[in-house]
Amino acid sequence: MSDAIKVDIWSDIACPWCYIGKRKFEAGVAEFGGDVDVEYHSYELAPDTPEEVEGTALGRFVDRKGVPLEQALEMINRVTDIAAQVGLDYDYDSLKPTNTVRAHELLHYAKAHDRQSEMKERLLSAYFIEGRHVGRIDDLADLAADIGLDRNDVFRALTAREYLPAVQGDKELATEYGIQGVPFFVIDGKYGISGAQEASTFAAALQQVRDEAVVPS
Repeated sequence: MSDAIKVDIWSDIACPWCYIGKRKFEAGVAEFGGDVDVEYHSYELAPDTPEEVEGTALGRFVDRKGVPLEQALEMINRVTDIAAQVGLDYDYDSLKPTNTVRAHELLHYAKAHDRQSEMKERLLSAYFIEGRHVGRIDDLADLAADIGLDRNDVFRALTAREYLPAVQGDKELATEYGIQGVPFFVIDGKYGISGAQEASTFAAALQQVRDEAVVPS
């Protein structure tokens, strides 16, 4: 039973529940205690978002959700409180909304260089906690360099849109799976878990897969 369990995760950089779900999933893996092989896949919640967004994140949230300002603040405060419970200090006042397609391209570049998990964490932290811009090539190259990737080569790859087909492939696969929201976790290619579930839910699913793999002698 040394083989790792494969988990495919569809998520977006600009998805607050995806970062929360990442932390809860990591806690579930720790509770499970076995080997897990994670691969992140691209999903764009708002592909129509421009690279440069005018106004504040709060203003854009109100416009997109079509809710009153007071209700929007309540929703943001709720997700911020839940994030804090898993050790994430969201800073919505500094958040810079942007199109995330190039960030997804960077994740595929990082996967090709065996650094996808580190890149995913760096992007989420940059966006939700540090107020960094994650839509421009220069900024993304800087973030890639933070985890030891070649900044110049990242700049080249993103400029050439080298990994855009991979992003599109992930989105098409999400459609085939019927994924309509993220985070979405596919465990061992057959069990789907939607949303930022509790750690125990992930641990139980992983344990079930391991138990099913045990062939009676």
